[in-house]
Order: sequence, then structure tokens, then C-alpha cells
Amino acid sequence: MQLSEVAQALDFPIAEGFDQVEITSVSFDSRSLEPGALFIPLVGENDGHSYIQSAIDHGAVATLWQADHADLPTLPAIVVEDSLQALQKLAKYYLMKINPKVVAVTGSNGKTTTKDMTAAILATTFNVQKTFANFNNEIGVPMTLLAMEPNTEVVVVEMGMDHPGELDALSKLVEPDVAVITMIGEAHIEFFKERGKIADAKMEITHGLKEDGVLIYNGDEPLLRERTQDLIQETRTFGLAENDELYAQDIVSDAQTTNFRVANFDQVLTIPMLGAYNVNNALAAISVGLLYQIESSQIMAALKNFQVTENRTQWVSGQDGLRILSDVYNSNPTAAKEVLAAFSQVPTDGRRIAVLGDMLELGDDAPEMHASLAEKIVGDKLAVVYLYGSLMANLAQKLRDQGYTGQIHHYPKEEQTKLIADLQQDVTGKDIVMLKASHGMHLENVLTALKA
Repeated sequence: MQLSEVAQALDFPIAEGFDQVEITSVSFDSRSLEPGALFIPLVGENDGHSYIQSAIDHGAVATLWQADHADLPTLPAIVVEDSLQALQKLAKYYLMKINPKVVAVTGSNGKTTTKDMTAAILATTFNVQKTFANFNNEIGVPMTLLAMEPNTEVVVVEMGMDHPGELDALSKLVEPDVAVITMIGEAHIEFFKERGKIADAKMEITHGLKEDGVLIYNGDEPLLRERTQDLIQETRTFGLAENDELYAQDIVSDAQTTNFRVANFDQVLTIPMLGAYNVNNALAAISVGLLYQIESSQIMAALKNFQVTENRTQWVSGQDGLRILSDVYNSNPTAAKEVLAAFSQVPTDGRRIAVLGDMLELGDDAPEMHASLAEKIVGDKLAVVYLYGSLMANLAQKLRDQGYTGQIHHYPKEEQTKLIADLQQDVTGKDIVMLKASHGMHLENVLTALKA
């Protein structure tokens, strides 16, 4: 795209002589942009405008420049009122230009896995672009759109939120043809106070849904069934109940895979992940595939071989053959209980060791919610628990109160170094270790240490 087209899309002028500059990519990170990039500095904790020289050094050929910042840079610039809004407006323009089908995915748990599964299924038939990693917010979504190749036929966009109104804006930005809601949990309940309000916020994904679009949602959630009654668009449900339009039966999970049956399929389906809870994510993806008339054999093959985004219930090899179940990107009570239940069934010649960090943004009920994990921790299944953070003290106390027979270790947040040292001293190659916490607890440091 030439810079003149960018300026036209944004309704802002560009200095004469710069209009023929060729733009080959867009970036807001001066360190990782590629030569030929349009650099869009964003104002946050760090002001991207301060890194303009770094952007130039890395090959930026033009920039958007927020009007309230003085000292225009030496490279071609389009001066805009708000650089984030300009990024979003440019992404909207590019989306309309490429004109792919849009599948938007949200939910309290499982949206990244569902996004990956959905993209894998659709890629058997279409040219597909999907959200990279967890680029699922007001910055990540437009960046996903701007990363599309010109031949993109379907884009699968993950959408996150932690406050009301965020999904409304993202949905209106992408105007999905298909919207998917994986489930309603307790994530971000600190801000919403009750699950009903979380459900209201998730339903915002339908605010931009095309009139002939389709909402696919977890039919086992009454809060969602209630809220879809007045929706003018078509709806389809998935879940584990027979009144769902797509439901799973005969679920069997081991350390590496989960097998299940679906009424529409003659054979057993396999996903390369442990945990029955991941079957719902697969059902959501299958629902999208069926909507786009993907053959059942292609759906089955895609699910069996899809690549899981890093640190989402992912097995990692550690020292001396140690197996580590890494799920360190995020955590909430529903997800933590599901992973604990699955991990407790994984065969091992050694011990099962759970490392659990604080679950954040749970509000006033956080102590009780942390303590509630005790129902999934049994001494003959989990030999050792390492608990990390002030809120996990509530789980430690609950386990003691209920007579847990395994070992309990608890560390305040400032003692991560000691936690790592004690773990390295304790684990053997025969053990299996599970890591789960909110990203703010940075258990990825523990993972790195155990992998070394």
C-alpha cells in the first residue's frame, strides 16, 4: 500500500512528495518492525513517540504522528489526532479492502485454543489468517487485521476483555460473520461482580455481528441461552448435553490426547491435549467448520494435528526427563480446577507435583475462590503442592484444615527465587509437574528454570 492510500483511508493529509512511499507492513514496536514498515507510535506506559529513532534505524519508512507531540520526525509522517484510533481505522479500511470472512472468538476460558482449532479446520479449505499469540485487545485485533495477506479468505480473530464495552468496540471494528463464545467463568469478576454481568459483556461480541451472521455458543450455560433469545441472527449451540446441536460423548483423556465422539461423526475424534474441558473448545471449532461446509474427514485430521499456542496446557520437557505441564499464561478458578482434575489422572512413575500461583482480578471473593481449589487436590493423586503468592495462602490453609496428606509449600510473591531453588532440589526425572497461575505471577520464570 502506498502512503497516499494510508492517508486517504485516515482522512488526513500527507506532505507533498511523500505520497509514493511504499508501505509493506505496520508495527507499533520499533524493535521488531521490518524494513518498509509504517511505524505507529502508541501512547501508554511508554510513549512510542520516544522511539522514533529506533524505528528509523530498524527500517521504518513512514510514521503516523499524534498531533499533540511536537518535533515532527524526519521521515514521512501523517499527523493524526489519536494514533490508536488511527491504527484501528486503518485496520478497518484494510479489512474492507481484503474482504475476508471474519470469525470472532471470545470466552472466559479456551478462546486461544478455540481460535487455534478453528483456524486449523478452516485452513484445510481456505487461506486463513489468525490472531498471533494473545494479540486480542484494542491493539492486537487491528494488528491481526493488518497482518493479513492479500489472499486471505477467512480471518479468525480472538477477542479478550476485562471491562464492559471492550468487546462492543472490537466487534464493531471487525463486523464478524461468525461469533463464538466458549464459556462464561469468573475471569475478571473483580470488575463485573457477578457472572451475569460477565455474560452481558461477552454478548457484546454480537453487537457488530452481521445481520446474516451466526452466533455459536456454549449451550450448557443458562446465562447465554437466556441472552440469545432476542437475537435476530442465527444461533448454534455446542456442549455436553443432548439438547445442544453439537454435543460430545464418550470422552477419554490421557496425558497427551483426548478422544471423544460427536453425533455427526462416525469415528472417534482426537485432539492433542489432555483434559475433557478442551472438548468444548473443539466442539466450538467443529461447529464453525460445519458452518463452512468442511468435510468431516478434514475436520478430524485438522483437530488431530493442530498446533497449540505456547503455554496453553502444553507439555514441555525438563531436566533429566522431567515432564512439565505448562499453563502459565492465565488462570481462574474454573480453569484451574479443570486442569488439576486432568493432571491428577496422568500416569507417572514418580510424583505429581502442582505449582499454583495467585489467580488475579477475582475481587472480594478471591480468598474463598483460591481455597475452593482444595476440592480438586487429593493426597493420593497430588503428592506435593507448591503454592505461590499471598492469595494462595488461603488454599494452603484449606488443605491443612481438610487433612491433605501430601506436602504443602507456600511462598510469598517476593520469594520466587527460593521457590525455584526448592523445586529444582526436589523434583526428579520421574516426576511430572504442573504450572498454572495468572500471567502477572510470572511462572514462566519457573518453567525456564525447570527446562534448563
